[in-house]
Amino acid sequence: MSIVRQDAWTNDEDLVLAEVVLRHIREGSTQLAAFDEVGERLSRTSAACGFRWNSSIRKKYEAAIAIAKKQRKNLKKTKLEDSQKASQVEVASDITEEFTPVLETINEEVVTIDDQLTIDSVIDFLISQKGVLSSNADLVSENKKLAEKVDELTSENKKITKELLALQDNYDLMKQDYKLLIDIMDRAKQLSIVKG
Repeated sequence: MSIVRQDAWTNDEDLVLAEVVLRHIREGSTQLAAFDEVGERLSRTSAACGFRWNSSIRKKYEAAIAIAKKQRKNLKKTKLEDSQKASQVEVASDITEEFTPVLETINEEVVTIDDQLTIDSVIDFLISQKGVLSSNADLVSENKKLAEKVDELTSENKKITKELLALQDNYDLMKQDYKLLIDIMDRAKQLSIVKG
């Protein structure tokens, strides 16, 4: 009977940890803040959350971390553009009110493009993972075929070795019979010379 640790991490807790850390990375926050948040939600210390993240979870989410960092970069870029546009809006509103709808349309387009970029990033990630899984499946299949071929060739090698040994035994017997026949012929020749 195995004993289950009371403080063992469940898959759901690992998922919560990963989601919160990735959200903090995306939003430009620190991982320490993420560990604090997860610690409060799961009744664990932030150090335990940090250890779990760095020891096992992080490796599984390398691609997602890269996407989150890319999203953070895009978010910062968008915020900078938004702040620049906001200042442009203030200047434009001072000059005239008719440019405000145009700037709002531009802001909506920027958000739409940013959302599309995020979705594209996720799609690219999933496609790359599908390719990895597909190539792994191909390698497993090829490995299985090669193992079967090795077994087949090993069996054939044993069969040929057995046949070779049998032929060698037959050759040795024939060689002995031939030598015996030559000896008999030599004696017969000597006897005919002696009698003749």
